[in-house]
Amino acid sequence: MRLSDFIIKNLEPILQAWEDFARTIEVPGQELDSKGLRDHAEQMLRAIALDLRTTTPPQERIAQSQGNDPVEQLETAAEVHAVTRLLVGFTLDQMVSEYRALRASVLSQWLGQMKAGTFLDVDDMIRFNGAIDQALAESIASYSRAVEASRNVFLGILGHDLRTPLGAILLGADVLRRSKKVEGREAKVALGIFTSVRRASRIVSDLLDLTRCQMGPGIPVKKVEIDLKPLCIRIVEEIRTFHPSADIIFKPEASALGEFDGARMEQVFSNLLSNAVQHGDHEFPIEVSLDSSDGSVLFVVHNRGEPIPEHVLPFIFSPMGRFSQQTMLDAGHSAGLGLGLYIASEIVTAHSGSIDVTSDKLHGTTFLVKVPAGKR
Repeated sequence: MRLSDFIIKNLEPILQAWEDFARTIEVPGQELDSKGLRDHAEQMLRAIALDLRTTTPPQERIAQSQGNDPVEQLETAAEVHAVTRLLVGFTLDQMVSEYRALRASVLSQWLGQMKAGTFLDVDDMIRFNGAIDQALAESIASYSRAVEASRNVFLGILGHDLRTPLGAILLGADVLRRSKKVEGREAKVALGIFTSVRRASRIVSDLLDLTRCQMGPGIPVKKVEIDLKPLCIRIVEEIRTFHPSADIIFKPEASALGEFDGARMEQVFSNLLSNAVQHGDHEFPIEVSLDSSDGSVLFVVHNRGEPIPEHVLPFIFSPMGRFSQQTMLDAGHSAGLGLGLYIASEIVTAHSGSIDVTSDKLHGTTFLVKVPAGKR
């Protein structure tokens, strides 16, 4: 008996086996009924049976087995199944286990026909495995896309909702630290609250920017004619105020006129300087320069200290690329995800510019930003 005919003829026992296995998977929330447990299984089985009955040229079958088959315009049953499983609490491993169980169930029942002396087409088994693999790949990709989308929405909502209370705390702490009636220990506490909340606000802003980059075309910029020199001076003075132990050398000379998004470029200056203060050796000064050359503005930050590891350098501007289990174990939560450098890179890219880094024990670490002064 051909496998396609076997699947259609034995849909109910196959679906019952799928349901029985799905019932053994523990998920949070209310227990699923029979319809929920069988979610899209029948549609997938019918699609597989139809594929087995279709005559496919060898080249197309090879392409299909390699994952190079044409992309469907409409969502497949496997893709929709992945999203519904995610919504009811299935982990990715649990969803994948359903396909393993389905493969084993169909093949074991079909091979049972061999005991009765029924002719079995081995080619059907090969094509069936390929079809299951394709459905599994579609489900995994769909599940991953849904997780990514939900994560981005969560980060966006979290960042947006946190800005208002953080803003209120920041304003209150600023009033207290400036008040002449608050002195001594209370003044130090107010300054500590102001500094911490200000840092938290920056983290929230970085999260919102990360969400924009993940969900859209990148960080939006609004360019106007502006001189970056006073902006850079202000950021340097700000860093000096909050990090008095850091020796920052910055001697601004010529102006840095051009068409830029001033607020966004301030983020670049602040992120790179803060990074240098955090990771640099305070026994050596941090050298900062801002110059204009050949129609571009060059911003350079140099610090001494432990160099950036060679295996990290290629991913220094990618927070996900920098993450590893070992990194978190070695450096702890203070290692962070590098959102500041990622945001700086995205802002520079939005200005049609470039950002590069060199780092070694002998010469220290240097970040170089080059941004065209005019529109492109």
